Parts: sequence; structure tokens; C-alpha cells
Amino acid sequence: MMKFKQMIAAAVCIAALAGCSAMDRTKPVLTPTTVVTQHVTADQVKQAILTAGQGRNWIMTVAGPGVINATQNVRDHSATVRINYSEREYSIHYVSSVNLMASGGEIHRAYNHWVNNLDNDIKVKLAVLAASPQ
Repeated sequence: MMKFKQMIAAAVCIAALAGCSAMDRTKPVLTPTTVVTQHVTADQVKQAILTAGQGRNWIMTVAGPGVINATQNVRDHSATVRINYSEREYSIHYVSSVNLMASGGEIHRAYNHWVNNLDNDIKVKLAVLAASPQ
């Protein structure tokens, strides 16, 4: 009887750990909004976004004034975002994904990593643009 109780306890522990592991892989969807502090034009913000995205292997598509759509494909995973921008700010919004466990406002942590890297690279490109002589 003691062996049976130990086996049940072990099974419960394994199930709990497996559940925690799956939960650790998803996080709330990141939606960065960045205020542009440099004195740049909307066209320069657009260029910074396109250059940063291409540098991170995002497929960048200009969708209209102030809007860029971007898709990241990694193995059998993909994410599509919409980037709204002006000379004052830009924001990166989740649109859709494949194989990233998106549900209830949460998504695989890889998505947040991709978006955070994109956001940081855009900031760097804007700083370089602002520092270069006009």
C-alpha cells in the first residue's frame, strides 16, 4: 500500500511540474509603445523601422502612411505584427501567429523576445539617425 501511495505522489508531482513548464513558456503579449525623443521626421522613423526589421530577418511591408506590417518566420513558427508610427512615437501590435501558443492574451515567450529585439534595434537606428549630420 505504501508503494502505491508513493507512486501516486510521484505522478502528481510530475504532472504539476509538467504543467508549470508549459506555463513558463507563455507570457502576456508584449505591445511596446515607444516615444521618439530624437528630432526626426516620420520618414526617418519609417526608415529606422524598416532597417531594424530587415536586420532581424522580419519581412517588412509598408501598408500605408504610418503603418508597416512585419512577419517573422522561424522554423515552423511565425508572428505577424502591425507597427504604427509617426515622428513622435511608434508601437508594435500583435496581429497573428502560427505555432506560438497564442491564447487569452498570452503567447510563447519567443514572440516577446523577437518583438523586444525589434523594438531595441529601432531605438538604436533612431539614435544613429539623430546623431548623423543632416
